[in-house]
This record gives sequence, structure tokens and C-alpha cells, in this order.
Amino acid sequence: MRQLSIVVFTLFGMSGIAFAQEAVFQTKSLTPETALAAARAAMDSCRKQGFQVSVAVVDRAGLTQVLLRDRFAGAHTIEVATDKAWTAASFHTPTSSLAKETQPDKPLGGLRNLPRLLAVSGGIVIEGGGTYFGGIGVSGAPGGESDEACALAGLKAISDAIEF
Repeated sequence: MRQLSIVVFTLFGMSGIAFAQEAVFQTKSLTPETALAAARAAMDSCRKQGFQVSVAVVDRAGLTQVLLRDRFAGAHTIEVATDKAWTAASFHTPTSSLAKETQPDKPLGGLRNLPRLLAVSGGIVIEGGGTYFGGIGVSGAPGGESDEACALAGLKAISDAIEF
């Protein structure tokens, strides 16, 4: 009986240790400097093509870390870039993929009714080294594909820093 008590105590004691280890977790986040470097690179890419855009970088929770608006980018581009970044971050999916998957005749079509969800190209996920960091969104280039290309340039600019 004493041996059974020791085994039971040991099992319960060990489960408490496992629980304590799972009670907290750590995440990695982009520094403001890294988020700014991504936004600047995205904007520079668009500028080289003659596009005036806004660029937003959000963290894994969808909170804005950096927002840049070029001099002649439309007023609407601020909200659009932010919502593209938020959408990519929230769904861990490029917005170009969501644009296809949320068409009215698709099973995910109802998602388009969500506030802030912007299912058009131009928002991509920021991840590297097995870590998810957030999203980057661009608005103002002629067409979502151009917005997405600029966002990818922003991601490329920081890829060495986030691949660890």
C-alpha cells in the first residue's frame, strides 16, 4: 500500500510540474526598428515603380507597430494598408489567398462580413525561423498584385534578421 501511495503521489506531483511549465509561454516579436525597416523597404520598392502608398506592419496580435504614408498616397490607403496587415496577421494567410477563398460561392465567403477583414491582395504574413511575427500590408499601388510585390520586398529586406 505504501508503494502505491508513493506512485500515486509521484504521478500527481509530476503532473503539477508539467502544468506549471505550461502556465506561461514566451513569444518573439519584431523590434520597432525591424518593423520600420520592413515598412521602409516596402515603400521604397513602390516608389521605384512610381507608386505612392501606405505601409502598415502589425504584430502577431494585429496591433500596429509601424505605419508609413507617402506624400501623395490617398487618405484611404492608411486604413486599407492597416486592415490588409491585420487580415494577414489574424488569419496567418496572405490576403491574396483569402481573396480567392472568401468569394461568395466559397465555404469561407461569410468571412467577408467580418469587420476589418480585407480580402484583397497586398497583405502578407511576417514569419521566419519557425516564428510567426505578424503581417505587413501595402495600399496605393495600381492593383493588389503590385501592393503585394511591395509588401514582399519589405519582408525580403528583413528576412536575414528574422531567420534564426
